[in-house]
Amino acid sequence: MDTRTSVLVVDDDDIALDMIESYLTREGFLVFTAINGIEAVKTLEENDIQIVVTDWEMPMMNGLDLCREIRERFTEHYIYSILLTSRGRNDEIVEGMASGADDFMVKPFNPPELLARINAGVRLIGLETRDLVIFSLARLAESRDTETGQHLERVRQYSRRLAQEMAKLPEFMHLIDGEFVRLIYQTSPLHDIGKVGIPDGVLLKPGKLTKDEFEVMKKHTILGAETLDAALKQFPKAKFLQMARDIAVAHHEKWDGSGYPVGLRGKEIPLSARIVAVADVYDALTTRRIYKDAFSTEYAEQVICEGSGKHFDPEVVRAFEACKDDLVRFVQQYSDPIETADELTATNG
Repeated sequence: MDTRTSVLVVDDDDIALDMIESYLTREGFLVFTAINGIEAVKTLEENDIQIVVTDWEMPMMNGLDLCREIRERFTEHYIYSILLTSRGRNDEIVEGMASGADDFMVKPFNPPELLARINAGVRLIGLETRDLVIFSLARLAESRDTETGQHLERVRQYSRRLAQEMAKLPEFMHLIDGEFVRLIYQTSPLHDIGKVGIPDGVLLKPGKLTKDEFEVMKKHTILGAETLDAALKQFPKAKFLQMARDIAVAHHEKWDGSGYPVGLRGKEIPLSARIVAVADVYDALTTRRIYKDAFSTEYAEQVICEGSGKHFDPEVVRAFEACKDDLVRFVQQYSDPIETADELTATNG
């Protein structure tokens, strides 16, 4: 499946059409073309178009009417529209934007400026899709597991801080940038999305799981991957969904290959999942669960460090040791209300 951003360029000027098509193709976009609004509508009906760049003055259906048609008919997902025109008066700009266009460029324009405006549209579309899917899926997980509230917030805080610390290491500077840090913060709450498919008798059992029950619990990694694969089919270009899928399926894999579901080893495990593995275990240790009381942060630090090179990526543990004071602060800042109430009762009782 082609994962390039799709752009439809609409212009009745063959020279302008060819110039824009060639430039955007060289920049890595999947480019479609049409010579008027009627042809553009047909292309929109037959293809998954994300960005439309259209001239204003065209026969049969002009750019304004095309923008209106896009807003009225194509509502399944947001299509970002850029209107090109030789008109530049303020009232004409207002008219163009009122038709449903998201951006407005006056001819003549230079290609790098058009590219910058298209990339702004790509960012906007990505944010809309990402936030909607993450919110929906996180709420789904929350409905099945009573422990997910502050747990999700803590894990995302831990994951982001660990990623920030790892970005300082020379071997990760080219792998972890600002986008990676943002994505792991936004997608790490989906690590246990597959638990929606685990029976209550296993998911909410207060005691230790039997061997057979643990095998059922382990399936949440596969179920999570399948859930996110379904979303990826609808939004194959969404990097956040790919990261979320990597985390969901692999956050219980272990550095030495003894984890599940498939026994990945070392760097076979996606980097995002290796980071969330530390965050998730640290949170499991430092908070009370239905089957255990909370351990101290000192004990949790000991477990994480002893797991270096066995359970955990040694470099993630190295980052953990460098920022552990911040993680302790997050434990306190995002403690569950019920824990805080119990602590107060114990203190006052």
